[in-house]
Amino acid sequence: MQTSTPSGSPLRQRMIEDMRMRKLAEKTQIAYIRAVRKLAAYLKRSPDTATVEELRRFQLHLVDQGTSPVTLNATLTGLKFFFDITLDRAELMAKMQPVRVPRTLPVVLSRDEVARLIAAAPNLKSQTALSIAYGTGLRASEVIALKVSDIDSERMMLRVEQGKGHKDRYAMLSPILPERLRCWWRLGHAQGKILPGGWLFPGLNPMDPVTTRQLNRAIHAAAETAKIDKRVSMHTLRHSFATHLLEQKVDIRVIQVMLGHKKLETTALYTQVATELLREVINPLETLEPA
Repeated sequence: MQTSTPSGSPLRQRMIEDMRMRKLAEKTQIAYIRAVRKLAAYLKRSPDTATVEELRRFQLHLVDQGTSPVTLNATLTGLKFFFDITLDRAELMAKMQPVRVPRTLPVVLSRDEVARLIAAAPNLKSQTALSIAYGTGLRASEVIALKVSDIDSERMMLRVEQGKGHKDRYAMLSPILPERLRCWWRLGHAQGKILPGGWLFPGLNPMDPVTTRQLNRAIHAAAETAKIDKRVSMHTLRHSFATHLLEQKVDIRVIQVMLGHKKLETTALYTQVATELLREVINPLETLEPA
C-alpha cells in the first residue's frame, strides 16, 4: 500500500482480507484502497507509520488542494477503516473529522422534458434503459444489474436484487413498460446480445452488463438532441420519478419504499422541488380581508 512497495504488499493484502471478511462492495473496497494510497503518497512512506499530527496535516492538505466535501469524507472513511480495523489503532484518527456536505436541491425534469429525453435516446436499448430508470425510480447501478429473469410481467413488478445497502426490493412496472421491454428483448435476442438468463442491458460483450458510464453518455447525448439545457444524469430520472409521484399526491412513505430509502428525511427532500404542490398552496396574503 506504500508507493515504494509492490501492490501485493502484506499490509495491503491484510486490508483487502479485512474488507472481504465484511463483504464490502467492490466499489467501496477500491475507494478505501485509494484513500490509503493517497496518504502513502503524501507521507512518501508506508501509511502504517503515520502519526496523529501527520494525519491532521494530511486533512489540511486535502482541504488546501480544494478537495470536495464528498471526496474528503470518503477519504476519511477509508482511512478510518484502515486504522481502526486493519491496524487496530483507532486513536490515530482522533483529530480527523468529517466535514459537512452542503445540501443541494436535485435537478428535476418536467414530464414533457422526460418524454423528449427518452424519445431522443440514441438507440432502442438506451430508450428502454431510460424508460426503466424513470418508470421505476431505479438507480443507474440497479438498472445495469437487471437480468431478463427479474421481470415479472404477470405481477407487473421488477425485482431489484441486492440494490444499495445490499437489499432486495420490488419496483412497480408501468403498463407501458412491458411492451417496451418486449420490443427491446426481441431485437436484442435477434442480434445475439441478450443471452438466455443474461443481462437485460448487456454491454459490448454480452457476458457483461452495460456500464453506468455508457448509460450516462447516452443520456447526455439524448439531452443535447432534445435541447434540454438542464444538467442531466441518470440520477435525474430518479429524482424526476419521485417528484412527479409526490405531485400526484402519492403518500411519501410509499415513495420511500419505492426508492429504497432507509430514512424518510431523504425522501422528504423532494417536497422542496415539487412545484405543482407549491402552486396549489393558497398564499395567506390572498385570504386577508380588504382594509
